[in-house]
Amino acid sequence: MTEIPEHLRKRAEAARAKAEAEKGEAAGADAPAADAPAGAETPADPAESRIPAHLLEKAKAEGGEAAEAGGGGVAVAERPSAVTAVGPAAAGGVPVGAGPGGHTQRLLTVVKSGSIQDVKATPVDKVHTWPHLLAGEFVASLICLAFTFVFSVFVNAPLLQLANPNRTPNPSKAPWYFLGLQELLTMFHPMVAGVTIPGMGLILLAVTPYVDRNPSNKPEDRKFAISVFTIFLMFWAVLVLIGSFFRGPGQNFVLPWRNGIFFDL
Repeated sequence: MTEIPEHLRKRAEAARAKAEAEKGEAAGADAPAADAPAGAETPADPAESRIPAHLLEKAKAEGGEAAEAGGGGVAVAERPSAVTAVGPAAAGGVPVGAGPGGHTQRLLTVVKSGSIQDVKATPVDKVHTWPHLLAGEFVASLICLAFTFVFSVFVNAPLLQLANPNRTPNPSKAPWYFLGLQELLTMFHPMVAGVTIPGMGLILLAVTPYVDRNPSNKPEDRKFAISVFTIFLMFWAVLVLIGSFFRGPGQNFVLPWRNGIFFDL
């Protein structure tokens, strides 16, 4: 069944009234408006109508029945832009063009309930600084402080006698964190041992993040960066161990299990 909306019906009635008024003015002032046909009017050119022929015939039949029952009829505009309007009610109080059961609504589609956009949360491998990072660092600092206290109880650190400028200790060793550089000085020129080799190591460490740009935290995915840092760390660790335990009087190479250890904590 074809349903004609209310606003289209009113527009068609207005167009029909206007057409009748123009026809009355053309025929003369004494042509009564009641001479207009009571049934539906069809446009002169069927090609100009936007309503299929079988629907027009059906609307005419229903309009005739409605007119006999005392109801409204079907009004059709005579201009090509007009549309057909059906009376508000047919026989029995059911609107013309109603579907089964007298329903005048039409269901377009059925949409499932739920959100229109299906948003899925993506896992993020990040945590907040507090408490995840700062809590662990605080506990680590407490552990280091406790270890320092316990270590100071069992290992004394007394002050030595005043330095005598006329007597240089033999061997004279730098603090442990400078023993690597002191060990290099026994092998190379001071310019090479103090500037060139340490400078190349620092430049290599600074360039490593730009060469290995893998954001992964897994060691197997960061082979270049881990290899560079491991070589750098082991290089200085070996030099410190040699300078601490394998250098005796005159900075000569000695074996600690034969000549003893020439190193004070």
